[in-house]
Amino acid sequence: MRKRLPPRDPRSAHRRKVTAARRVGEGNFCKCGESRPEALIPGSNPMVCAKCNRKADEHNQTDLHHIAGVANNPTITIGMPVNDHRAELSSAQQDWPQKTLRNPERSPLLSGAAHIRGFVDTLVYLVGEFLLWVADMLELLDTFLEGKLGPKWWHHTKLKAFEPSS
Repeated sequence: MRKRLPPRDPRSAHRRKVTAARRVGEGNFCKCGESRPEALIPGSNPMVCAKCNRKADEHNQTDLHHIAGVANNPTITIGMPVNDHRAELSSAQQDWPQKTLRNPERSPLLSGAAHIRGFVDTLVYLVGEFLLWVADMLELLDTFLEGKLGPKWWHHTKLKAFEPSS
C-alpha cells in the first residue's frame, strides 16, 4: 500500500472515503483486484474500475493530472494511470484548503501554495510507486542471502565497499 501524507482534515477525508465506498458498495472490487472506491465505476455490473472500463472500450488508460489544480494552472499536467489519478492524486487535492484549490479570485499566493501542495502530493505518489518497492525487495533479498550464505554474506564480495562504517 502506498504512503500518503496525512489529510489536513481527517474527518472530511474519512467522510469522502465512506461516501465513495457507499456509492460503489462496501467491499466491492474489480476483476483486476482494484478495490479503491474512488477508482471503481458506480453502478457497473459486474463491478469494474476506470482502467478496466477504458481498456474494454479501447480508450486511453491514463488521465492528465493538473498538478496545481485547474484553477491555478490549467496548462501544466502530467499523465497518470487513471485509477491512481482518481484514488490518489485527485483525492489528495480534496484535502487542500478549498480556497487554495478553487482560487476564485486568482490570488498569486494561493496559486503558489497550490503549486507547492501539488508538487508534494506528486512527489509522495512517485516515491511510493518508484522507490518503496525497491527497499522492500532489497530487505527481502538480504534475508534470503543471509539464510543461504550466513549473516555477513557480503564480506567476500564487491558489496563490502558499501558496508556502513562503524
